[in-house]
Amino acid sequence: MGMIDQLNKDFESRVRLGIMSVLMVNDWVDFTEMKSLLNITDGNLASHSTALEKAQYIEVKKEFVGKKPKTSYRVTQKGREAFKAHLDSLEILLKSNS
Repeated sequence: MGMIDQLNKDFESRVRLGIMSVLMVNDWVDFTEMKSLLNITDGNLASHSTALEKAQYIEVKKEFVGKKPKTSYRVTQKGREAFKAHLDSLEILLKSNS
């Protein structure tokens, strides 16, 4: 198995890398804040966050604040471990090619 096979396919997209990076250092982040931090469209954030939720890497909380729906995201323990392993593999890949 080559070095590149150690990288997690779930984190290949720059949007998913961005979502995970934000959630690794923040507790709950809401949809609007995440969208503006990553400078992406509603649809882009919705589809990538759904994929990460399906993989159980993030938790999605939907609630109403007043009459407005609010969606927030938080990394799960499984997500934290998977993302850290992905970053460790990237680091090894970088070191082995320098």
